[in-house]
Amino acid sequence: MFEPARVAAMAADLEAAGFDGAYTFEGQSDPFITVAAAAMSTSKMELMTSIAVAFARNPMNLAYLGNDLQNLSEGRFILGLGAQVKAHIERRFSMPWSKPASRMREMVQAVRAIWDCWQTGEKLRFEGEFYQHTLMSPVFAPQPNAYGVPKIFVAGVGPVMTEVAAEVGDGYFMHPFSTARSMDELSLAAIDRGLAGANKDRADFQVAAQVITATGLDEETMAAAIASARNQIAFYASTPAYLPVLACHGWEQLHSDALQMIRQGEWAQLNDLVDDEILNTFAVVGTPAEVAEKISTRFAGKVQRVSPVVYQPDVSLLATLRRELARRI
Repeated sequence: MFEPARVAAMAADLEAAGFDGAYTFEGQSDPFITVAAAAMSTSKMELMTSIAVAFARNPMNLAYLGNDLQNLSEGRFILGLGAQVKAHIERRFSMPWSKPASRMREMVQAVRAIWDCWQTGEKLRFEGEFYQHTLMSPVFAPQPNAYGVPKIFVAGVGPVMTEVAAEVGDGYFMHPFSTARSMDELSLAAIDRGLAGANKDRADFQVAAQVITATGLDEETMAAAIASARNQIAFYASTPAYLPVLACHGWEQLHSDALQMIRQGEWAQLNDLVDDEILNTFAVVGTPAEVAEKISTRFAGKVQRVSPVVYQPDVSLLATLRRELARRI
């Protein structure tokens, strides 16, 4: 993850290259600080967290962050939230974990209730199972946001969380650990159920797909990107919550093997678990022109946004890939 100063410069370069949006994720730095840096160096791109770990925070904290970044970006911010997994919430963030789908639903509802209080001046009264917000003194209430409230996107892998994303969110972040089959059978099917249950129109909801992209401008960077993609796939496969994706292809054994290697500290051997079939099922692999064609084939007509997840976020490589995609999508 880059420090904010480098993020600011890269964001400006991406905007100059014609990108419609950019996101930061919660890895080795805070995603909100990096969005702030990007906001101050750009004027057109949408900026989003993809994702910020929701359960490491509380609704009031997220409401203030979202409101400030909406102002700073002049209406270009999207609050992207994800649950993470139990071990990280409890052992890395020292926060409570229970009923993640229900908790996420309530988290989004609570943030919206707080924003509504600030926008309208109505009394704050949100009382749920996990979060209660019933105090908002005028001295702590921001002025109504001139740009309106941010959109909220929710990430998910399993069908229940994906349904929640469709029910309460403005959009859904499709996890990069997905395939064409899992997208159709798990993600898009769950979105349709969630939208139907909430009586929402599909046209008012956006799906943002992230796809593991192994590409490069020369043989050396291509080889490094492919190795990185194999490692990323194996790492995700070790997570129990992502088993339904593997089950779509009958590859449940990959989960057991990857989990055992990680527990034994055999990180360097993870790549050996991902053969070419698995690699090409999860990732798009090839030259920028080849991966652009594969992205178009996989996602055209099914999602509204596509974000390539590349080994090294090199602006020259990304700009080349964008040009190739623009010819096809």
